[in-house]
Amino acid sequence: MPAVLDPSCLPCSPSAEAGGLIYFPRMLAKIRLHAKGQLWKELHDNLGKGSDAVCCGYLHLKYEDLKARVLEGGTDEEIMQWCQEHGRALNNTDKLVWNHYYNKLGWNDDVTPKLAQRKAESGLGRREDILTMAHYIDVDEGRKP
Repeated sequence: MPAVLDPSCLPCSPSAEAGGLIYFPRMLAKIRLHAKGQLWKELHDNLGKGSDAVCCGYLHLKYEDLKARVLEGGTDEEIMQWCQEHGRALNNTDKLVWNHYYNKLGWNDDVTPKLAQRKAESGLGRREDILTMAHYIDVDEGRKP
């Protein structure tokens, strides 16, 4: 992370929740910030990839369709409603499964090597307390020590 990072160019924490899903508000915030030319440059390459792609897949939506809907305007909750009408409706168990998946992403799974790489690249390689991607993102973006 750069020494001084303007918080206005960062999306919210991956732990933020809307419509019962964590990470979802972050994905929407990245779309909005990018459209305004305000998104932190380091996040541009992963738009629609990684967790964005997995979340869209879970919702049974194409990222480009979601992006178009977000750019029409509306709250995160309204967009989640649209997702459930145009993708698949999620019940409480579906939301629980997603939230548990995302909360553990990077901890002893196929994303662990990517987490180690990102930590090393950002000077956090020795931080053994950073066990998940969500925690890494919050530390890297300055929300957590």
